[in-house]
Amino acid sequence: MQGGIKSIEVRNKKVLIRVDFNVPLSKEFKVTDDTRIRGALPTLQYLLDQGASLIVMSHLGRPLQKLLPDGSVDRNKFSLQHIVEPFSKLIGRPVDFVEDTIGPEVENKAKALQPGQILLLENTRFYPGEEKGDAELASKMALLGDVYINDAFGAAHRAHASTTVVAGSFDASHKAFGFLMQKELDNAAKVQTNPARPFIAILGGAKVSDKILLIETLLDKADTIMIGGGMAYTFIKAQGGNIGNSLVEEDKLSLANELLAKAKSLGKTIVLPKDTIAATQFAADAEHKNVPSTDIPSGWMGLDIGTEARKDYAAHLQGAGTILWNGPMGVFEMEAFAQGTKALAQAVAKATGEGAFSLIGGGDSAAAIEQSGLADQVSFISTGGGAMLELLEGKTLPGVAAILS
Repeated sequence: MQGGIKSIEVRNKKVLIRVDFNVPLSKEFKVTDDTRIRGALPTLQYLLDQGASLIVMSHLGRPLQKLLPDGSVDRNKFSLQHIVEPFSKLIGRPVDFVEDTIGPEVENKAKALQPGQILLLENTRFYPGEEKGDAELASKMALLGDVYINDAFGAAHRAHASTTVVAGSFDASHKAFGFLMQKELDNAAKVQTNPARPFIAILGGAKVSDKILLIETLLDKADTIMIGGGMAYTFIKAQGGNIGNSLVEEDKLSLANELLAKAKSLGKTIVLPKDTIAATQFAADAEHKNVPSTDIPSGWMGLDIGTEARKDYAAHLQGAGTILWNGPMGVFEMEAFAQGTKALAQAVAKATGEGAFSLIGGGDSAAAIEQSGLADQVSFISTGGGAMLELLEGKTLPGVAAILS
């Protein structure tokens, strides 16, 4: 297909590559999780092996939303300088760094690069034009490379200068997806196009409003949709259940009933948790007990799916052909309310071992499967929560369209 990196001639070329090095840092600015850096390595190594030199771009955090008291950007806290050492160790060669993203100094350093050398640019989001998709900023970025590669799937749903607009300066024979981006698109396609049946979708998270489009899309594609997390209580209340102080979107009650009715009319099943781990307050050490999801006591709130719901959901997953999981079943950051999510992770891994294709849709779901120690027992874990969500909703991602146009 168009966009394949192996069809691009990169020998002795300067390759401008957008990666996602938006990694967590400690208070001492040490990288605490290098997953995203490691995710980009196959593409970077391939380009180096082909005789290219690399000009690497990424964002880190949201510096313009977290300005210093004097209104300036915190150039220390959000600098990609902190990434240089771990990046260099992982790639196995020196990484040069420049304290800017565009301009004469950057252009001169890029021009001087020899095959096999790497230049890491400063945080693209130090420029307001990055998030605005500024054409002038993008054209200055484009000056740095002969070829443009986008391997930042986690930012592919953003029409930013470095992820989307810059690609317009390169023709089809000089731009491509990296291996990580291509893998994300290929695995999403397994869910979107002729999925193996039965197709079971598991949706969690706090709000129905965050998943409306996904639910509506999945009603046309999936056979069964299992709902957990805070969003389940809006559905349960819509059906007349007592949910105590559980999270609810009052303005979405009629929508919840409409979705349940639509599922029924299409012959699809929406499964809600039979029981709930309810707590007296939103706290790790709160008093808690297992109660029916439709009869949560006044003053108590549901923070995880209950023991029967876990068995029920695991039973639905037996014999699945395709599984999509997006969103945790409870407040999995707190040990007392992480058991439903862990049980589901085990059930997904078991079904995968029995032949199902399982796609974990990024974000909290990815963190949950990693924490469960089952990452190697599912088919694919997406690196981009928001991007994967929009892709599964059927939206065209700007960063993808820019490479294919």
